[in-house]
Amino acid sequence: MASTPPSSAPGAAAAEAPATGLAASQLRRMRKIVDEAVGLAEREGFDGVRLRDVAEASGVALGTLYKYFRSKEDILLFAANEEAVKMEEVMCARPPSGDTPIERVTAFFARSTRGLTRRPDFARAVIRAIAAGDPGTAANVAGFHLRTNRQIVAALRGEAPHTDDDLTEPVGTERERAVAMVLNHVWFASLIGWSGGLHPVKTVPERVRQTALLLLDES
Repeated sequence: MASTPPSSAPGAAAAEAPATGLAASQLRRMRKIVDEAVGLAEREGFDGVRLRDVAEASGVALGTLYKYFRSKEDILLFAANEEAVKMEEVMCARPPSGDTPIERVTAFFARSTRGLTRRPDFARAVIRAIAAGDPGTAANVAGFHLRTNRQIVAALRGEAPHTDDDLTEPVGTERERAVAMVLNHVWFASLIGWSGGLHPVKTVPERVRQTALLLLDES
């Protein structure tokens, strides 16, 4: 069953959390593991990310890899959170343009969809990892969705995301948070449809725009 974006998730981890307290040599080793897994996902998709192959390509023993990550889903979600952080930095530097909330959230999801799917096989691997429903990766899944929700609220309000705040801190009004959660649900469900070949990638932001029109009727 596909996981769904949480409205709140106390204790949700940011992408950097697994690296807390690691020595420089350990951080380099962890970076190599993530980069090799991402490379395999880009070339061969989710099924191509085999931990034994990742360990060999990274120059570490399989047991060493397990000291950093529990599964390939764990690695892919770490990478997904890194991408989400980068996207948030872009949104801070260049907030979505538009005169109305609908125009701004449409611009946000168009940009986010392009950013995620520019490497299609990696994107499909990440979507599959998020949808796996593994309790061991719940914190990273929550972090990904909470960061997305924060950016949606910022787009609704016409401002840059408040990146100095903890991800678990409520942003915007209760209604804005509810709208953000629904749009995030629709975006992720549409991404799953794209990943499964049900529709082209251009359909993803269009589905979100249609939902935004229903939620934010400005007539």
